[in-house]
Amino acid sequence: MEGPLFAYRQLVRDGVLQPDPIQELAAEKLQSLCRALTHYEPAGGISGWKAVLGLARRREDPPMGLYLYGPVGRGKSMLMDLFIEAAPLTRKRRVHFHQFMIEVHEALHRWRKVQKKSGDREDPIDLVADAIAENVWLLCFDELEVRDIADAMILGRLFEALFERGVVIVCTTNTAPDDLYRGGLQRELFLPFIGVIKQKLDLLELSAQKDYRQARLEGREVWHSPLGNEATAALDGIFADLTDGVGAVPEELTVKSRAVKVPAAARGIARFHFDDLCRAALGAEDYLTIARHYRMVLIDGVPIMDETMRNETRRFITLIDALYENHTRLAASAEAAPEGLVKGKTHAGEYKRTSSRLAEMRSAAWADEGRQG
Repeated sequence: MEGPLFAYRQLVRDGVLQPDPIQELAAEKLQSLCRALTHYEPAGGISGWKAVLGLARRREDPPMGLYLYGPVGRGKSMLMDLFIEAAPLTRKRRVHFHQFMIEVHEALHRWRKVQKKSGDREDPIDLVADAIAENVWLLCFDELEVRDIADAMILGRLFEALFERGVVIVCTTNTAPDDLYRGGLQRELFLPFIGVIKQKLDLLELSAQKDYRQARLEGREVWHSPLGNEATAALDGIFADLTDGVGAVPEELTVKSRAVKVPAAARGIARFHFDDLCRAALGAEDYLTIARHYRMVLIDGVPIMDETMRNETRRFITLIDALYENHTRLAASAEAAPEGLVKGKTHAGEYKRTSSRLAEMRSAAWADEGRQG
C-alpha cells in the first residue's frame, strides 16, 4: 500500500527534503499505523440494527497512536501532512490543538446549560466524548500545548474517554510528555493525563540537529520598507513558508488572568499589526509572554514614530527588548529602516540601543546563535 513512508522517500528522491534518519523512522511508524487502521472500526462505533440485535462485533483494542515531539522545525507537521492524507479512514480529522480545546469548552458549556435546566447529572465529559467519537475515529492534533488550568483540568478525563471509545490519537508538539504544563497551577491534578499519554501513545522524539523551517529564512531579508504591497507580500511569503501554508488561527495568551489576543498564529509563528502590539495597552509582561511563546513574530505596518506617539514608541522599545532577550526572531514591514523609525526627542537616546538590536536581529549570525542556544 502507498502511505506516508513512500511519500516521504519520494520527496527525498525528488530533492524536496534532505535525508534524515529520525524523520524516516517517524514515517515508518506512521506507515505501520496506516496499515493497522485499514478496515479499523471502533467497537463503540457500531450502531443501528446490528447494535439492536446484539450483532456488534467483539471489542478490539485500537491501534496505539503516536506522540511526535521535539524542537520546532524538525518536520513534525510535514510528517503529519503525509500521514493524514494517506490514513485509510473517512472518519478522520486534523485540527490545531488550541482550536480543538475551544470547541471542547464551548460544547461543555452547552451541555452544562442543558443539564442545569433538566437536572441531568450525567458527566458532560462523556457526552462530549460521545459526540466526538461518533464522527471521528482518527484524531490528529497539531501543536499540542497545555497553557492554562481550564484545559489541564479536563484533558485527562477527556482523553481517557476518547480512548475508551476507540478513538486513535496522533499529535505533534514541541514538548516532551513529562514537561507538559510544567509549573502550572495544581499540576498534580494534571499528572494522570501524562500517564494516559504514555500508556496509549507511542512516543517518538524528533531530535534532528537542523531546524529545517528556520533554514528557509537563510539569505532572506526580514525587514521590509517602505510600507506597501511589496512589503506586505514579503511578510505573507515568510509566514506561509514557516507555517507550511496551514491556516492561521487567532489565539489568546493568559497574562495574570488577562487575555492577550494574537490575531493569527500557526506552528509557533505569530503575526500582528503594529496597532495590536503598540497602540493597545500592553506592557512588558505581555511582550515577554509573547516572546517566550512564539519562536518568531511578524509585525505589519510599523510607522515612523514622532512626539505624538510617545506611548507607542515606549511600547515598541519594550517589545523589541523582550524579543531580543528571548532570542525570538522578528520580521516586519515598516515605513522606514530601523534607524529612521523614531523622530521624536523623548525616546531618541533610548531608541539608539533598540535600533542597534534590530540591526543585529536581522543578521544571520544572530539567527544562528539562537538555533545553537
